[in-house]
Amino acid sequence: MDKKEKKIPRRKFLIRGALSTVGVLAVGTYIFKNPIRRGIATAINTTDAPYLGDTSTPVIWFEITENNTIILYSPKVEMGQGTFTGLAQMTADELEVSMEQIQVVHAPSASGNIDEFATGGSTSISSLWMPLRELAATMREMIKNEAASKLGMAPVQLTIKNGVLSGGGKTMTYAEAVKDITDWNVPETPNLKDTKTYKYIGKPLARVDLKEKVFGSPIFGMDASLPNMLYGAVVRPSNIGAKYITANTSKAAGMPGVIKIIKEPDFVGVVATSRMEAEHAKNAIEVTWEIDRNWQTADIESLIAVGNGKPFVIQKEGDAKGILSDEEALITAEYKSPIGAHAQLEPNGAVAHVTADKATIILSTQVVKLTRDEIAERLNFEKNQVHIIPTFLGGGFGRRLHTPNAIQAAVMSKAVGKPVKCFFNRKEEFQNDTFRPPTHHVLKAKLNPDGLIEALEHNVSSGDVAFGSPMVPSIAAPILGADLGAWRGGMIQYESIPNFRTISWRQKLPFATSWWRSLGLLANTFAIESFMDELAIAAKKDPVAFRLAQIQDDDRGYRLKEVIKAAAHKAGYTNDVKNGRAMGFAASTDTNTPCAQVVEVSIKDNTIKVHKVTCAMDPGIIVNPDQVRAQCEGAIIMGMSASMFEKMEVEDGMLTPTIYGPYQMALMRNAPKEIDVVLLQNADTPGAVGEPPLGPIGAAIANAIFRLTGQRLRTMPLQLS
Repeated sequence: MDKKEKKIPRRKFLIRGALSTVGVLAVGTYIFKNPIRRGIATAINTTDAPYLGDTSTPVIWFEITENNTIILYSPKVEMGQGTFTGLAQMTADELEVSMEQIQVVHAPSASGNIDEFATGGSTSISSLWMPLRELAATMREMIKNEAASKLGMAPVQLTIKNGVLSGGGKTMTYAEAVKDITDWNVPETPNLKDTKTYKYIGKPLARVDLKEKVFGSPIFGMDASLPNMLYGAVVRPSNIGAKYITANTSKAAGMPGVIKIIKEPDFVGVVATSRMEAEHAKNAIEVTWEIDRNWQTADIESLIAVGNGKPFVIQKEGDAKGILSDEEALITAEYKSPIGAHAQLEPNGAVAHVTADKATIILSTQVVKLTRDEIAERLNFEKNQVHIIPTFLGGGFGRRLHTPNAIQAAVMSKAVGKPVKCFFNRKEEFQNDTFRPPTHHVLKAKLNPDGLIEALEHNVSSGDVAFGSPMVPSIAAPILGADLGAWRGGMIQYESIPNFRTISWRQKLPFATSWWRSLGLLANTFAIESFMDELAIAAKKDPVAFRLAQIQDDDRGYRLKEVIKAAAHKAGYTNDVKNGRAMGFAASTDTNTPCAQVVEVSIKDNTIKVHKVTCAMDPGIIVNPDQVRAQCEGAIIMGMSASMFEKMEVEDGMLTPTIYGPYQMALMRNAPKEIDVVLLQNADTPGAVGEPPLGPIGAAIANAIFRLTGQRLRTMPLQLS
């Protein structure tokens, strides 16, 4: 069948059908009814995101080289999570080649292999589990058919090993089979192999990008360069809500190395022969900003207090509202989390070369398509005139889910007719981040005579995470009401409780807030799981048994129970304080991946020390166990850093601190000596990995501190009084 005649895969039909249904509902009034909204929220909370790129032909995914190696053009970017290795394993098994024959590279936009979504949401492996294996299997059959034709044999007579086809005493490599082939016939997708027969999937293989990183190859955005390249710098605001009005550039224009001053309606910048010269000239530009208010941290905290804004009930079972309206025997608690920066090592920036009819942009981005489309619109180019070349990311964590800085580099390059490299400096990166919003939580509960929860309510107030992002359609806000990123992890997972509800209070903050690794999961789990610990103590029950008793007996509940039991068993969980150390427990379910953690802490000189973390997680099928363990370890350290150290303040209208050091983060000395990861596989497909382990860590630490000191810490970062 010709690829133009190939039918739309069923999975794509389902996706498009679902999106169409939402659009139809939006036309009517029913979408604004709470039951419908709650149904959508539940679907978002429990549905694995599918892959939305082109899977109609393998040709844009794979290239066979003359030396019989395979180049896989990945639409997912590698930002340190090991995705390229997992994708190589999936490809090698179905394509019948060795791991040594696979090279994984980022797919440039000109290849046509563009992810309609992005790299984020822990979807790189899970969303490509079926499509990539199907594509590799199809490519294998395409090669086999061509080889059979050249050898004068039937395809069924050929066997394959390590990219070599054999049959009837004849052999032919993949490279020989595909030589001079320009018009491919794409067959129907063949049956995939039984997972038990895989040689690479499920094995802890070394990372395919290890050598490049060990030897410092120029693979990151900051490494990029082009011949005759100039350097750009953009004046960026220091104050919250500052709007660019005018700029006096007379002093900067005459400074050494300055090639051109660029004035645009939305920014002013300078292009010079070196980065230092560009920075010096930028600092000499006198910009007039319009600033509406001199914001302080207290103003932001007041703004997001539960009760402000409009509430949206996103989860409801029974009559929690009615039961909890009676204050007798009511247990309540409040929790808070601060503004958080991404603080990734590599600041944002791009190298752009714009000619009369083409724009080439090299940068670290999680959104190739969005960046391409925005640059095309700004330059008044067709989309196919903009060529995005993604690089490895020196830290992403959601910070690069919008990279409009590439537009500025492109505009400056067009103005001077040469390639321009333009990057944020560290201060600009901190002050112009898209921050993790602060949160405020109010929880209420009542226990029944058996010491279990009769009713539970979680109120969470936060700034936007998803709403306002160009990745999310503007219609999503009026449809959903509550921001789907802000309440991620905020739904109550103990669904055998007879009466419960979750209420999201949406607030628009005066500075940019958006995607941060795991979205609201860390803050929401900190609140809910700390409160669950408080309720277990009030009920005089073991916190592990208390949780297990209130989990529903379905597939989702079974998987959660298993990770809870696995973590508690492996850690030897106890409520007792031994040798100056105590344990804390917490669990969460992010999308469809449950995770439970036990931490062991001590206190010395009023400082919290985490000695060990035991993490049990069930991500379903595991493509590379080492990759998953590394993700757990990295997420735990990042979660510890956010829970114990990190905090942005607002002082006189400016976000601060603006450099590492004053912005405290976990250091090597703060890391636990041991992180013990237990992996379960109780689902038949891979699930989310990169973000779920962030959920429990903050609450687990706080719960351990309570057992050790009697202090209930309800505000992050966790600090002893």
